[in-house]
Amino acid sequence: MSSFDTATGRSGTANELRWPSGITGDAMVRGLDAVSLVDYSSDAAFAVSNDMKVIGWNNAATELMGYTPADVLGQGCARVLQSTYVTGEPLCSAMCEGRACINEGNKWKVETCRIRHVDGHMLSVRISSLILPEEARSPEPGAAIAVFFLHENAGGPDETAVVQPMRIFSLGRFDLAVNGNGLDVDNWKRKQSVMLLKILVGQLGRPVHRERLIEWLWPDGDADSGWKRLKVVVSYLRDRLRTGGAPDDVIETIGETYSLRRDAVWIDSEHFVSLVSAGTKLLKENRAVEAQARFEEAASLYRGDYLEDIPYAGWCVEERSRLLEVRLELLASLVKCYEELGLYMEAVQACRTALTSDPCRENFARSLMTNLIRLGRADWAEREFVAWRQLLEEEYALEPTGETLKTWQQLVDLLQSADR
Repeated sequence: MSSFDTATGRSGTANELRWPSGITGDAMVRGLDAVSLVDYSSDAAFAVSNDMKVIGWNNAATELMGYTPADVLGQGCARVLQSTYVTGEPLCSAMCEGRACINEGNKWKVETCRIRHVDGHMLSVRISSLILPEEARSPEPGAAIAVFFLHENAGGPDETAVVQPMRIFSLGRFDLAVNGNGLDVDNWKRKQSVMLLKILVGQLGRPVHRERLIEWLWPDGDADSGWKRLKVVVSYLRDRLRTGGAPDDVIETIGETYSLRRDAVWIDSEHFVSLVSAGTKLLKENRAVEAQARFEEAASLYRGDYLEDIPYAGWCVEERSRLLEVRLELLASLVKCYEELGLYMEAVQACRTALTSDPCRENFARSLMTNLIRLGRADWAEREFVAWRQLLEEEYALEPTGETLKTWQQLVDLLQSADR
């Protein structure tokens, strides 16, 4: 366990940096632990761990926000800052852009946001960061992964400038956000403009020829009228995005093709897959706590199936199926994490979620019984199995495999021995 020195705001956990090859002493002082960087800063600064807990807090931060190290060390970063964009939307959330960038090792800053002083009033600040590269991070739980710097804005400009692209949410309800502001796509007058954007999201990185777009948007129309309609829809979409604050060139035209600029957008489905991949890598390295954090963040992104409001559009069926499979892999990995950490009830919930999505995944049925037994609820395990087996027979005309029946027999033996 790490300890904290409340006088200095220093963590007792050793966070010695292991710099990647090629970085010399001219770039950074070797042997300097990450939390010490906070003390060397003339600006308000604090360090966070891999679970986004504050583990370093300097005097300048105390002067700016009023909190002492004893107030904040060990607390969640979001709880300490209580930060919002100037528009009022929360900066710190399950989809926190800063946390997402940290996890991917990317730079992050916010030109203007508001944080809450200890006395309750809001401060206008700029946030910048120093993100430790993967090679420099300690594998120990609670080790530092980033240092944030808070710079007070003298007057506080009226608009927020965030170094982040347009955010597109394709899992579940389709939503857009630019600089923390949601774009009300449901009230756009030209509904086909939303469909066009969804198509470009689904074909991200691949220019789509106008003839293909016309075919998908107006399958019963002719090419000439379709081209005229497409030009109107593209113009309307660009205008709506521009009005919402997106870059003018977020939609590129190359010859007779259209595409979204990959560097101008952030899409939840891409980040979802990235988090699952990162968690899988950590789990293979026996870093279950860090893997759990990645997996749970990925799970929070999966608000529903990919572009679920257009279930019969053929151009997105393959991607929807792929993401469903990734989600099931995520849940299987979460179950493994929870089991390793002794979180058996959480493992049970993950199994139930997976079986609701796909009852034919028998590995989850076996894990569900096993973890309920670990919780001392063999009676619950029996009820769950009986109900699941009945569903399998009635809905799919299937019987459990031998492996699952073996787990069931072990449960029966356990129940019988308990009755003796």
